[in-house]
Parts: sequence; structure tokens; C-alpha cells
Amino acid sequence: MLAWLKHAFSTEAGGPAIPSAKQAELIDRVCREIGRRQMVLPAQMMIESSAPLHFVGGQMLRFVEPFLTVILDPVEVREFATFLEKRGSTEYLTERLQQLESDPES
Repeated sequence: MLAWLKHAFSTEAGGPAIPSAKQAELIDRVCREIGRRQMVLPAQMMIESSAPLHFVGGQMLRFVEPFLTVILDPVEVREFATFLEKRGSTEYLTERLQQLESDPES
């Protein structure tokens, strides 16, 4: 019983989330599109300001998934939502945006 109680309120380790290969490819496409439209700074501001709500953002994507699948691949929407629900996903997104802004070929 004490072992359960000891870990009852534990959370995932801090730091950037590590995406799967499929998620990383999808995130790179999204980040490159943001960079192509020269919206890196506004995107970073939005991501950082909504960091405490990353899990809610993933759940919201799942809620609007039926509408998004009209124009987007449903598997990709699910993958992106799954990544957003991870602790540290916002850190990974902002770091990747910075990397692609400084070196678009990376």
C-alpha cells in the first residue's frame, strides 16, 4: 500500500518530449510550414503561452478530428494529438522551431 501511495501523485520526467519517428516527421512538416510563412515568433509565443494547456490542446484536436479529417490525414491528426498530450511537447516544438529557423536544412 505504501508503494502505491508513494507514486500516487508522480508525474513524467521534465524536459522535452521525445516523439516517435512518425511524429517527428509530422512535426518537422508543421514547423517547416510555419517557417515558410515566416510565423516562427508568433507560433513560439502561442506555444509558450499555452504550455500549461498542452494536454487540453491534444484533447481538443481529438474533439475536432472528424472535421479535420476532411482536409487532413486522420492518422496524422491522431499522431499529433498524441504527441501534444505528452509532458514536454511544447518544449520540443519550440526547440524544433528555433532549430529550423536557424538552419532550414536540418
